[in-house]
Amino acid sequence: MEKKPHFVRREFLPREVPSISLALLLAAVLLLNALLYLYLNKFYSSLGRVEPDPGVCPFGHFKFGAVKNCSPWLSCEAINREVRKLKCVGEGAVKKVFLSEWKEKKVVLSQLTNSELKEDFLHGLKMLKALQSKHVVRLLGYCEQQFTILTEYHPLGSLRGLNETLHIPKYKGMNTWHRRLMLAIDYVGVIRYLHSSPLGTLVMCDSNDLDKVLSQYLLTSDFHVLVNDLDALPLVNKSAGRLVKCGHRELRGEFVAPEQRWPYGEDVPFEDDLMPPYDEKTDIWKIPDVSNFFLGHVEGSDIVRLHLFDIHAACKKKDPAERPSAQEVLDTYRKVLTLLIREAAMPGTREML
Repeated sequence: MEKKPHFVRREFLPREVPSISLALLLAAVLLLNALLYLYLNKFYSSLGRVEPDPGVCPFGHFKFGAVKNCSPWLSCEAINREVRKLKCVGEGAVKKVFLSEWKEKKVVLSQLTNSELKEDFLHGLKMLKALQSKHVVRLLGYCEQQFTILTEYHPLGSLRGLNETLHIPKYKGMNTWHRRLMLAIDYVGVIRYLHSSPLGTLVMCDSNDLDKVLSQYLLTSDFHVLVNDLDALPLVNKSAGRLVKCGHRELRGEFVAPEQRWPYGEDVPFEDDLMPPYDEKTDIWKIPDVSNFFLGHVEGSDIVRLHLFDIHAACKKKDPAERPSAQEVLDTYRKVLTLLIREAAMPGTREML
């Protein structure tokens, strides 16, 4: 009987210690979830590149770098007087691109090279002016009379060089499934913005193959995606019966959507007048292929692909009406990122158990 109190204490202590450990574990999990929430909230805020930020300049003005004050877009006179060409860094069907300098800052000067395509050039300028946001390269000035556009310079260039950039020692730390998925989210965010832009539903027509798509976008120094080339951006208005056709030539290959291909077989010669028009769902068809490029072949990328399998299968529906909207794809991408970050954080928590 004298040992009974001692026996009771021995039985009580083992129950008490786990309860304290459980409380500490619960607190750790709550703290982890709170940190995860704050991180994702900040991340999604940075992705909310649809409308301009409160601190952005009013229409017709710009600022970049450490400059606090907004400046008006540079005029023809200012461009001719203050901008100095350094070297040609690219040339396409419509324009030639020069790395240039303005007030000791690197900028990009684009000039029309083919007078037959001046309407495309002016359309691109119109889009660039109207769509200024965190999704679109920053416009610094223009001169319609001389067919000249001045934009912000991004040293990492177009997305075509993404894999090469990620193998540079300085950026190797960015070469993760996490960062690559964030770039894919940025890209889908641009498509969502174009499909719900202030001008209406716009289709990214310069996208007949993967290389062409990647050339239309820039990689910023802080690893975000900006659309850069807006020369081929027609408007869809379904309620008014207005659909689009991306050019006047026959499009081939699996990259373009089924509705963009000639529907009457090899025996019937292509005629632009007989080619049916289509809507913005052509952009949705291409998302899985572009995202597959973004994800690359790093550790964890196959797990991301597995989680995106269903939404990508939906993007590849033959009937455009059955494909998801860009907003639905974006929502799914964000949910997958949240889930995978949480799963990556949980193993340490499970070990505490």
